[in-house]
Amino acid sequence: MACAIACDTALRACASVPDDAGSNHWRRRDVKKTAVCAAVVRALLIVAAATFVSTACTPLEVVTHTVSTNESRVPVGQYKLDANHWSVIFDVDHFKYSRFVMRFDRVTGQLDWRERGMENSSVAITIDAASVDTNVPQLDKMVKGDDMLNAARYPEIRFVSTHFERTGEASGKLTGDLTIHGTTQPVTLDVKFNGYGRDPLTKADTLGFSAEGRFSRSRFGLTTWYPAVGDDVHVRIQAEFDKPPAGAAG
Repeated sequence: MACAIACDTALRACASVPDDAGSNHWRRRDVKKTAVCAAVVRALLIVAAATFVSTACTPLEVVTHTVSTNESRVPVGQYKLDANHWSVIFDVDHFKYSRFVMRFDRVTGQLDWRERGMENSSVAITIDAASVDTNVPQLDKMVKGDDMLNAARYPEIRFVSTHFERTGEASGKLTGDLTIHGTTQPVTLDVKFNGYGRDPLTKADTLGFSAEGRFSRSRFGLTTWYPAVGDDVHVRIQAEFDKPPAGAAG
């Protein structure tokens, strides 16, 4: 606002400079006077812009942060899925053209971290079946409807781990019971432990994981639209679990 007022004032001042006859009329043919006024306005704009940048732009604080994949450093206890840092994505073949992607928007989970790390720990994830999002509203209704997930009758998709087999220093195969559409079948996910650390913003103990796997939807009674829509469902998961620091309000 101050910038606009200053520029407007400068323009008015230029317009009111009297000509040689004493008139207040701005002679448009007076090229020299116009050039001088334009230079004044440009100078004011430069000063105003510099002032705006210096006062309106607050430098971001640089956050330095490291995590460790040393599982023995992770405090034992119950961790909850961070409500703001996760994703669960399914994709399935669509007419052989591409893999159609859908995500879920409401998920909760709990990680029971114990001594000996991933081999001795367990996780349980619950997905709200009605939160499926294909980015196509009409298709959302069809997927959560009676012919597919039947979310009204089977509102939850649930995974409960049963066994972990280590394949690397910070990776392994996590097997668990997956329940969809009222049917439970074993599913194995390839899991990577991304690391543990104290979150620099929340100060909570935080663990991060990536996982992926696949399952046959027909094994869960989901055969609608086959073979136009494939049977093999790919799963991709990103998840952060955290535990508030001791003494924090819960």
